[in-house]
Amino acid sequence: MSAVGSQAGGAFTPPAEYVEALTELVVGIGANIQPGQVVGITMQAGQEAITRAVAEAAYARGAKYVDVWLFDVYLKHSRLKHADRDTLDYVPRWVRERMLQLGEMNAARISFQGPPAPTLMDDIDTDRLGLDMMPRLRESIEVTMKQQTNWTIVPWPNQDWATMVHPDLPEADAYKKLWEEIAYVCRLNEENPTAAWEARLKTLEDSAARLTEMRLDALHFVGPGTDLTVGLLPSSRWMAGRMDTVKGIEYCANLPTEEVFTAPDPDRADGYVRATKPLLIPGSARIEGLTVRFEGGRAVELNADKGAEILRGMAARDDGACRLGEVALVDRESRIGQSGTVFSDILLDENSASHIALGSAYPFSVESAQDKARANVSQIHIDFMIGSSEVAVDGLRADGSAVPLLRDGVWQV
Repeated sequence: MSAVGSQAGGAFTPPAEYVEALTELVVGIGANIQPGQVVGITMQAGQEAITRAVAEAAYARGAKYVDVWLFDVYLKHSRLKHADRDTLDYVPRWVRERMLQLGEMNAARISFQGPPAPTLMDDIDTDRLGLDMMPRLRESIEVTMKQQTNWTIVPWPNQDWATMVHPDLPEADAYKKLWEEIAYVCRLNEENPTAAWEARLKTLEDSAARLTEMRLDALHFVGPGTDLTVGLLPSSRWMAGRMDTVKGIEYCANLPTEEVFTAPDPDRADGYVRATKPLLIPGSARIEGLTVRFEGGRAVELNADKGAEILRGMAARDDGACRLGEVALVDRESRIGQSGTVFSDILLDENSASHIALGSAYPFSVESAQDKARANVSQIHIDFMIGSSEVAVDGLRADGSAVPLLRDGVWQV
């Protein structure tokens, strides 16, 4: 599919073909909305156009009702600036209950990513930023881990985000370039985006199957500032982006997705690691130059050139918050990695490079009941990127022998 946007009077408007293709991916291979389902959408200011398009498409597929939660990051800024510090972790009951009810009714869930006003929180003390997690909710983790809903997260460009990603370009040119990049990484410019994603998902699923068959005991990451060993559970199962609900509905949780992932042993992470990309947690501020040291599975040191207190606060929320809940590998076939762009958005950046996550594990990436009971549990799940062409990844067998997995971003198995 080829498309060009309009740029009359200096303003850029994304081509209708891209919007239509993204909408179809969201309701189709992404959330896979079923007739009669309730659909919950989380959106922020500036995402009205895609929200309305997706709602229209959802109803056309037979959705029973589309419910939209608008989260305004400017109101969060006011709260963080003025509210009593002891109240910043408060989440109203009706907000939590909405998410739990979406799970109980096996609804579809859709969320749009792309930081509006990405520098808004720069004037807030970083030790306060780790206390207010919204729009993230611990109940959403609970619903996700129970596989109650078919859900997807997709990017939607905005001008402020584009200006942050491409600060050297005029605003309209930056917005156009970001749209071109999103179209490329989301495969919107393919003749048939859905078929293109089916092919990529099949490749990722084949990689995941090979890793599962190897039954590795651990992974070893080595590179500049990194020497980290992450233990795996005996029945850790490698997965790609496509999953199933308890009702058997297949969906793709992230679009784009370029990773294969599994649940690590929360008691076995040792060594140190340097993040290879900055981290911008939604509704928070940028964390740069992150380094973490692990002992016996716990993150015992969290340092950064900027924003360390944000992650320290989140990692102190419960016992599982300082342990690993996910380890993911990404090869250099990732279109996001190929772009060379740092998007400062977790959805995109985590799919550009291998990464780990502090917090809750996905229990469905573990096969045995005994190991499921050991998988990490937490209120949080925070991914950060640790892979690059300079980071080698080995698999370690139970006898201590090593198997090369990634070299210069290329699979060795």
